[in-house]
Amino acid sequence: MAGGRGPGPGGPMRGAFLTEEEKASQPKVTPALLKRIFSYLLPYKKQLFLVLLCIAVSSFMSLMPSILTGKIIDEGLIRRDLRALIFYIVLSLAVTFLANLIGVAESYINTWMAQHITYDMRNQMYAHLQKMSQRFFTSNNQGDIVTRMTSDIDGVQMVITNTFTSILSNVITLIIAAIAMFQKNWILALVGIVIVPLFTLPTRSAGRARWSLTNESQAAHDEINGILNETLSVSGQLLVKLFGKEQKEYDRYKEINHRMIRLNIRESMAGRWFRVVLTTFTSIGPMLIYLTGGILMIRYGYDLTVGDITVLVALLGKMYMPVNSLLNIQVEWIRSMSLFSRIFNYFDIPVEIENAPDAVIPDTADGNVEFCHVSFAYEEPNRILKDISFRLDAGKSIAIVGPSGSGKSTIINLIPRLYDVSEGSVTFDGIDVRKLDLSFLRSQVGVVSQETYLFNGSIRENLLYAKPDATEEEMVEALKKANIYEFVQKQEKGIDTQVGNRGLKLSGGEKQRISIARILLKDPTIFIFDEATSALDSISEQKIQDAIDPIIRSRTSILIAHRLSTILAADEILVVRDGRIVERGQHKDLVQAGGVYQELYETQFSRAIVPQEEGVSELEQYIWGTQPADEP
Repeated sequence: MAGGRGPGPGGPMRGAFLTEEEKASQPKVTPALLKRIFSYLLPYKKQLFLVLLCIAVSSFMSLMPSILTGKIIDEGLIRRDLRALIFYIVLSLAVTFLANLIGVAESYINTWMAQHITYDMRNQMYAHLQKMSQRFFTSNNQGDIVTRMTSDIDGVQMVITNTFTSILSNVITLIIAAIAMFQKNWILALVGIVIVPLFTLPTRSAGRARWSLTNESQAAHDEINGILNETLSVSGQLLVKLFGKEQKEYDRYKEINHRMIRLNIRESMAGRWFRVVLTTFTSIGPMLIYLTGGILMIRYGYDLTVGDITVLVALLGKMYMPVNSLLNIQVEWIRSMSLFSRIFNYFDIPVEIENAPDAVIPDTADGNVEFCHVSFAYEEPNRILKDISFRLDAGKSIAIVGPSGSGKSTIINLIPRLYDVSEGSVTFDGIDVRKLDLSFLRSQVGVVSQETYLFNGSIRENLLYAKPDATEEEMVEALKKANIYEFVQKQEKGIDTQVGNRGLKLSGGEKQRISIARILLKDPTIFIFDEATSALDSISEQKIQDAIDPIIRSRTSILIAHRLSTILAADEILVVRDGRIVERGQHKDLVQAGGVYQELYETQFSRAIVPQEEGVSELEQYIWGTQPADEP
């Protein structure tokens, strides 16, 4: 409790000093930052008041046994009054017990408040991150994002339960102890308090020494781990043996191991010498009080008792830990401010994609899409798309082809507003997508991407993600249309089969077909297939193609593909290169034009279908230019 929240006299803690990185990134503590931090405490001001009250009362009561010691000595022992002795001993024990009970209450209220504040912050952070555009997630490290949601916000709880309350507890303890000492005797109080700052000198000196030694020891430890990882791995051991370096690696390991042992011994002994010095320093104050008190009593006849001097010594001892803790609190304070600054930096990232104030929710959706002079850049001035214009009418399909990095996927990402255009406009049924309600817009667009993502759960749970109220019949129908129902039926648990993390228990083709079933359940107005059959074996590709073909024929679709069979199913082909539409038209016309499409056809597409010696289909005749284009 009071005075016991900081590092004790047993030795400086490793965290008592800032690292060079922490020093370099110290946040600027401004009134605005503090106001923002305490704004999270305002909803819990009643609990905060109770915490402060508990700390004050507990701090006072924890000092009472020290004060009562004087009564025990003077009135109980010296006067040989057994009743007074028993009374003050029982009272001291009762006060200690009550102080601990109040400490438990304070700890509970403090923890409850800290948990609820972090609960609020997590919810706020998660809601804020959900509003971020795709640009945020592609340009920020996923580990950093998760760290903000977990470690950083968890750290806030430690700040509230430890740092803030430690400051309050230690300050209150010092004030009460100082007042009590001056009430007893101001001369002895001054003598005792003057020595308190000197107590901190060995603490900080030894702390710096141990901090330096600990860092060196950790560096040696990391170096040892590096050697172990390199030389004891399968590949590392093979290399060591093939080059005959066993002795060299052993000597290297032995040298670093010996260095680490020396550092560990020095670090341990630094702690021992620190305790010797510290014990000496903690004895100086009481000895000075005894000496000064004795002189005042013996030579000058001051009205002091043995109990008074004992109380002053006990109160002085109660001041050591709070003073040391407060002197080291700067480190924790800076780390706390850095923690809040990191969290607030994320909160301050503006929401790039959000609903317009007067967002439109149409009664019906046909699925007409039009790009009008669209340009886009992830970062200016590097334009990924340049003056893109095309129209996709409801019920029609478009294939977008082009070299890798030409901007094909970027085009489709603009339709559901994963990004917003830099120039021009994308319209849905004649309305700029930026004016449409986001939930409505995205409900009308279904995307099957090359990198299929399934949640760690059952096939049923992944399907219900698209339509939570879907019936068993609807799910079965979707699985049949996606050409995956037969596979599901063969599983022991059927539709309740677990797919594993990211669907790792399934093959690529199986995952892809389940994702198609999921989109079919969503029943969007526009279907987008982004390399849906890429990187799959021919059998899986054919099964997926069989699932996609009926959708393309009956629904508004956009296809991005390297497979000729997929491209030929579209009503129109757009050829994109360097962010521009350089060619558009039907397959046969584009092949004969001798441009980019012909180059792609010769290097990629033509491998997709090879004519058989006999029984050449009408589609294959058309592909190979042996049948007129108007007779598909």
